[in-house]
Amino acid sequence: MVPYDRVRWNGAVGHFLCAGVAATERRPRVRAVTNASIAKNSVVTLHYKLTLDDGSIADSSFGGDPLAYLHGHGNLVPGLERQLAGKKAGDKFDAVVPPAEGYGEFDPAGEQTLPRSAFPPDVDIQAGMGFHTEDDHGNPIPLWVKAVDAAKKQITITSNHPLAGQRLNFTIEVVSIRSATKEELSHGHVHGPGGHHH
Repeated sequence: MVPYDRVRWNGAVGHFLCAGVAATERRPRVRAVTNASIAKNSVVTLHYKLTLDDGSIADSSFGGDPLAYLHGHGNLVPGLERQLAGKKAGDKFDAVVPPAEGYGEFDPAGEQTLPRSAFPPDVDIQAGMGFHTEDDHGNPIPLWVKAVDAAKKQITITSNHPLAGQRLNFTIEVVSIRSATKEELSHGHVHGPGGHHH
């Protein structure tokens, strides 16, 4: 774990499948590719439902906007991205992703208790919130708040994703597939509806 004095709050909250920041932008016109299969550098739009083994629904896009992602660039958990390869628009399937190909196994050593003073005083810290710190090379390290003890003025953080150690059961419907733009490839993520905005 990184020493608590290196924790830097950036307000980032992780999405189960990918991260995004809301804003608006101009975007190039792109068209779906007919009869294309999902391959590296494809922009894929899909609906998903993520169910845990206890039957609870952890996340779903059905009934809302589909998710768009850039295939082959680490924007989804590896086990789901692997099972999407070769699928076509209109395909519907179930995908089971073990922890090793999802959010990893739970690591008890990944927890650390910090004083409340290590966090900005104006942020209402709550269990489940995500944030980032940095390693010695400035690379972001995602962390989550596991517990807040107001009486002791302590916060327990963890490097374990909230779904670490859990099998992920996805229901998938592929909506569309298109080629990525040069800008999307250079940024490593999708721009526009369902994707990332700058």
